[in-house]
Amino acid sequence: MPSVSGKSKYPEQFRRDAVEPARSSDRPLRQVARELGVNHETLRNWVRTAEQAQAAAPVGGVSADERQELRELRERVAELELEKDILRKAAAYFAKEMGR
Repeated sequence: MPSVSGKSKYPEQFRRDAVEPARSSDRPLRQVARELGVNHETLRNWVRTAEQAQAAAPVGGVSADERQELRELRERVAELELEKDILRKAAAYFAKEMGR
């Protein structure tokens, strides 16, 4: 779940791990937040963001993390294809030069 205001002082994994007990526990959100050492409004925002992300994800679809990974992998594939094309052209050029 991306941070709304940009960079967070809490790691992404910590935020994900904090949302689970807040959503599944019978304890008040303030108590869960106090136990985790975070502001209750911060935790409330994380829970809200997680719920919105879950609602937006299609059933059986991919998560936000998976979509991000897919974007990164597509960028990497494009980069590798460009490198391959450059190497193919360089190899053809040098093969032609060697044949002279």
